[in-house]
Amino acid sequence: MRHIIAILLQNEAGALSRVAGLFSTRGYNIECLSVAPTDDPTVSRITLVTTGSDAVIQQILNQLNKLVDVVSAEDMTLGEHLERELVLLKLKVRPEQTDVVRGYVVRTGGRVLDPATDCFIVELTASEPEVNAFIGDLARQATLLEVVRSGALGIGRSGRGLRVVR
Repeated sequence: MRHIIAILLQNEAGALSRVAGLFSTRGYNIECLSVAPTDDPTVSRITLVTTGSDAVIQQILNQLNKLVDVVSAEDMTLGEHLERELVLLKLKVRPEQTDVVRGYVVRTGGRVLDPATDCFIVELTASEPEVNAFIGDLARQATLLEVVRSGALGIGRSGRGLRVVR
């Protein structure tokens, strides 16, 4: 099963390497990874997507929480959460398809960032299935030149946040 794991860790050199090393030494695959600073400049947040049984994911969480740089780690998929991904697409659009492609992008909630005559650059922020459908639909209407995806980001719906306990 697919799991989104949120990790708060000290913003120190090598911290991300130690988290990635935990996965590689145990043979776990990281499907996507996003890292950025939080509102606290000493702490970064990793959003990581991996697959495994509930027992494997619990083992991963236990191992993560043993790492000295990790402040906290949580499986977002255990509770109600929102998940979003950003995709940027560079498309070669035939002149007769320009209006069709532009209309489709706008109807699906995307934006045309650069409507150059030789290629379009478009963006969409949506769930993974919606992003997959968006890419598939546009690939039938235009030529995909480049696909850039952020990977999943997740946030819990509850009033409590993944926070540093002081």
